[in-house]
Amino acid sequence: MDDTMSTSDKAAAAQGDQPAEYRIRELSRLSGTSVRNIRAYQDRGLIPPPIRRGRVSIYNYDHLSRLRVISEMISRGYTLTSIGELFQAMEAGHDIADLMGLQRAVSSPWTDEVPQTYSLGDLMRLFRGHFSPRWLMIATDLGLLEQTGAKFRAPSPKIVHAAAELVAAGIPFEDMVSVVRKLRANVEAASEDMVRLVERHCFDKYGPGLPPADKVPELAELVWRLRPLVEQGVLSEVARSMEIAANKHLGDRLSYVLESLYEQQNRTPEREPDSQE
Repeated sequence: MDDTMSTSDKAAAAQGDQPAEYRIRELSRLSGTSVRNIRAYQDRGLIPPPIRRGRVSIYNYDHLSRLRVISEMISRGYTLTSIGELFQAMEAGHDIADLMGLQRAVSSPWTDEVPQTYSLGDLMRLFRGHFSPRWLMIATDLGLLEQTGAKFRAPSPKIVHAAAELVAAGIPFEDMVSVVRKLRANVEAASEDMVRLVERHCFDKYGPGLPPADKVPELAELVWRLRPLVEQGVLSEVARSMEIAANKHLGDRLSYVLESLYEQQNRTPEREPDSQE
């Protein structure tokens, strides 16, 4: 039997609690997968072909358990392509749980920020009435907003709220976006270099394919440890750069203001001339 079969399925098969064979509609009912999808998975090689008895296709517990695993993985956000790759690796001797753990470490969101959906009215209120509809095209082009019907989904609500505060402070939206573009280019380049370091020194030594089965959990743990380190490193570098820029561009202005205040506080009041009678 397929290694993906659950303990309860194997027990049921042993005890004869369920029929050992199914036609496709019965398999569809038990697995919660449509007939159309079962055939599509079969065409993609995600489930083995059925046994043919004349013109009838016969499926068994291997197919049922594999379909349940596919449904579970799709619910977790896996694509059919990645599921197929995991199954191929499993058939080559890898543990699917370990492979899914590595997949989650690499592919799951690297932030705990929860996306938020806005209507056009919500955005107008957030920007205190100073929101131009033409900004929607700019924001969607940058990926700051994603249009879904009449709503707009923000993968990072923090950026949207920061933009609203900056606009309220008098900074033009277009000027702010040009800075975001430059920042993104720099961050993407640094992220690419960082991930390549991990790939070169931690993955490449095992060759171009999957690493050995016993190394998969270790590599997944490494990626999980990398996540907060990357965030801390980026934030500390941004904070350092902001400190340098603030002192460079605003330091002189602040010094002038402080000197002016100091002179005003320490200026000796002029004595009025004595009046002559």
